[in-house]
Amino acid sequence: MGKIAIIIADMFEDVEYIKPAEAFKVKGHELIHVGLKKGGKVKGKKQGTEVQIDNSVKEVSVEDFDALFIPGGYSPDKLRGDPEAVKFVKEFMNSGKPVLSICHAPQILITAQVLKGRKVTGWKSVVQDIKNAGAEYVDKSVVEDGNLVSSRHPGDLPLFIEAALKKLKKE
Repeated sequence: MGKIAIIIADMFEDVEYIKPAEAFKVKGHELIHVGLKKGGKVKGKKQGTEVQIDNSVKEVSVEDFDALFIPGGYSPDKLRGDPEAVKFVKEFMNSGKPVLSICHAPQILITAQVLKGRKVTGWKSVVQDIKNAGAEYVDKSVVEDGNLVSSRHPGDLPLFIEAALKKLKKE
């Protein structure tokens, strides 16, 4: 099975991390938590779920992984302020490997300037940002465009997980 980088920072949306991560583990995928500081801990915004950061974005390479998962909440906004995190996400999108994005995750994709000409969905407050980035916003539970799988919110999780697992199986 594959090795999935989960790029994550404080104030992530707990359920948007927990449910997909559990589903990926059940299918035998290895999860590596990538963040701003190796060994640090980040917390979810609602349930305070703690996640230990395995590697700093400065220490990893796209070649180390088979897919990238970006949970939502405030985490993507915190990550996009870090040039190394933005570079990692940009390289991942450009690699053609699967990128799994939910809710506010398009924020870091926008900063990485990788959405122009793509079809994507996300949380309602980032719709205009998605359009301004040159992407076509699609208001659906799951939108697949090449290597990118995106969803809008926690209510989309069952369909997001299903689409993500299919994408991971193909790779």
